[in-house]
Amino acid sequence: MSAQERSGDIDLPDLKRQVGRVGVWTSVFGSQSAGFAREAAAEIEHLGYGALWVGETPSNKEALVHSGILLGATRRMVIATGIANIWVRDATAAANGANALAEAYDGRFLLGLGVSHAPLVSARGHDYRKPLAAIRDYLDAMDASRYDGPLPLRAPRVLAALRTGMLELAARRTDGAHPYFTTPEHTLRARKILGPEPLLAPEQAVVLDSDPVRARERARKYTSRYLTLPNYVNNLRDLGWAEQDLTGGGSDALVDAIVPWGDPASVAERIRAHHGAGADHVCVQPLVDHPDDLLTQLRVLAPLLLRG
Repeated sequence: MSAQERSGDIDLPDLKRQVGRVGVWTSVFGSQSAGFAREAAAEIEHLGYGALWVGETPSNKEALVHSGILLGATRRMVIATGIANIWVRDATAAANGANALAEAYDGRFLLGLGVSHAPLVSARGHDYRKPLAAIRDYLDAMDASRYDGPLPLRAPRVLAALRTGMLELAARRTDGAHPYFTTPEHTLRARKILGPEPLLAPEQAVVLDSDPVRARERARKYTSRYLTLPNYVNNLRDLGWAEQDLTGGGSDALVDAIVPWGDPASVAERIRAHHGAGADHVCVQPLVDHPDDLLTQLRVLAPLLLRG
């Protein structure tokens, strides 16, 4: 059964057109004022990016409230969670919240769901059980929940999916997949597993700096954080990376594979590589030290990423 047959009210080609070929992924706004986030989101929309994906951590804004703030500041751009942690709210709350946002903002909300990571989940007092079973049960509960409010269209759902089992579940039960901390090689594999219809929207971190030492230093701050988490490390092992590449924040080869760096044209080539491998939409995450730098870099990248 195809994703369109499963979803019923979700037109996948229309969803792909709505999010466009390139969006923005950031966790920056979660720790900034609502006023700053509103102004920044409006500018990102003005630049032409099709979607804005926001992360959720234990110390920043709750994902659905945050999405509502950003939806209220924009008019056309899709706002997506990348991702809403299933351990933070029960399935009924997730379904009802997503439906309310979809109805209030003309179908511009996309619910990205994920199982997060054992250390983050246990810190909240939850038992991190088998992730595939946990999210399958969560989707069952979402589908079984009742929503009495007006709902022209249900909010589309995608899963944070890296390895085969989760990608297969995303293809069977949701509208697509949102891989994070991956490479174009993973995108190629993910597309083969998903099939042609579901939305495939990988995140891609980038560093706009042509100095190898500075660029890798900034990139390694990002890779170091995620190489402590088994979900990401196991996925990289599946892709053929050796153990020596996965330690100390990552070898230079791994850092370069995960985080393209250089001038804007070089970085744009990596985004195109994801598209060539089967991505419908790539979520670009400039790695910056200060919130204002995010907009500066998105302005520079926009003509290269959004033309044509």
